[in-house]
Amino acid sequence: MNIKKGDTILISTGKDRGRTGKVLNVSSAGKILVEGINLKKNHVRPKKSGEKGQIVKKPGPMDISNVKLVCPECKKATRVGYKKGKDFKKRICKKCKAEI
Repeated sequence: MNIKKGDTILISTGKDRGRTGKVLNVSSAGKILVEGINLKKNHVRPKKSGEKGQIVKKPGPMDISNVKLVCPECKKATRVGYKKGKDFKKRICKKCKAEI
């Protein structure tokens, strides 16, 4: 996959289209969790007597095809290429050819 944990991404479809965020988790099923994007409400019951329940907002999973990687050099949403030669695992920006 061309998106990894810690990358900055741009949402291209859905209710959060146009927003950017940092990737928290990437699953093998093609889903990602993004910090502050696609927030879902989770109702938490009180654990102890006298304590109040609360509503917690958590990021929900979204499909990896709905996002684009943001290049740290040119700050634009771009596709990912791979460097030819010995280091096939090196990712490069398709627009500015900088290493990601």
